[in-house]
Amino acid sequence: MNITRKASLAALLMSTLISTAQTKTEPIPYGDFEHWVRRTLRESVVIGGHEKVLYEVGPEKNIAGKDNAAYRNLGGSPWATSNVYAKVSGVTKGSNAVYPANRTATNRCAKLCTQMERVKVLGLINMDVMVAGSMFLGEMIEPITSTSNPYAKMEMGIPYTKRPKALVMDYSVDMPQTDTRVKSTGFGGKKVLPGRDEAVVFVMLQRRWEDSQGGIHAKRVATGGEKFNRGTAWQSGHRVPLVYGDVSKNPSLSWIPLRNGDNAYYAHNSKGKLVRIQEEGWDSPDATPTHIIVMFSAGNGEPYVGTEGLTLYVDNVGFAF
Repeated sequence: MNITRKASLAALLMSTLISTAQTKTEPIPYGDFEHWVRRTLRESVVIGGHEKVLYEVGPEKNIAGKDNAAYRNLGGSPWATSNVYAKVSGVTKGSNAVYPANRTATNRCAKLCTQMERVKVLGLINMDVMVAGSMFLGEMIEPITSTSNPYAKMEMGIPYTKRPKALVMDYSVDMPQTDTRVKSTGFGGKKVLPGRDEAVVFVMLQRRWEDSQGGIHAKRVATGGEKFNRGTAWQSGHRVPLVYGDVSKNPSLSWIPLRNGDNAYYAHNSKGKLVRIQEEGWDSPDATPTHIIVMFSAGNGEPYVGTEGLTLYVDNVGFAF
């Protein structure tokens, strides 16, 4: 081997080592989805009085009992799911569309499903509600007491001040071969809508502040996201890049607009009140965030719309620096 070739190989090896050293992945707590809370809910007699099992991402724990209780994140877990305890007009109902699943014999993952929740009242009234399983950093505010304004039931995002380059994850998708979706709220029957549904993931870094009246304001520091409209086998170490600054004209990210007005997410202010987070604009690409939002969903549309059978599997979620 001549000297020139040796030097070239040495340079290539050094470049690889430097690149590897510069890439660091920081896992999100419980983002390997090996550990789950299993809670048992007793539904109202008027809808059958069944026991319903709901799963949450957190320390291995079984919560059972005659008295239903609102769930709060356990063990330092930052994850919330769309699995909820609802009590509407005095009727208690549980909904579960996010499950632990066996990726291998020794490795679990999160399974997010789009499915129809079916309710029969006194054997007389059948109600079907389309539910798309979702999982996010934050907390669900239970019990759910109405179907209106679903964002007002969610504490969206957690404190975070770092500037990652990407979200990293393993994922797989089961996609039904249909180009229609179904809207079913439980009232007024079902409506078939054109268009293929998608599984989605998105990330938002925000810089938040609170005004003297307790209102929460924010500017968007960075954005990342991806839509999945076809089935795929497991993809490991998949990166969802984060773009800092204004992405409103970025064709791959313009579907993740600023969230304000009726479309705003919610968080608790310093007084303990759940209020809207008004995103007022795009921040400087060099800004330091205060919070991060990460959302996975087995649907990409308005509430109660989806394609039954669409399933997103997620594992090993973290941030790349």
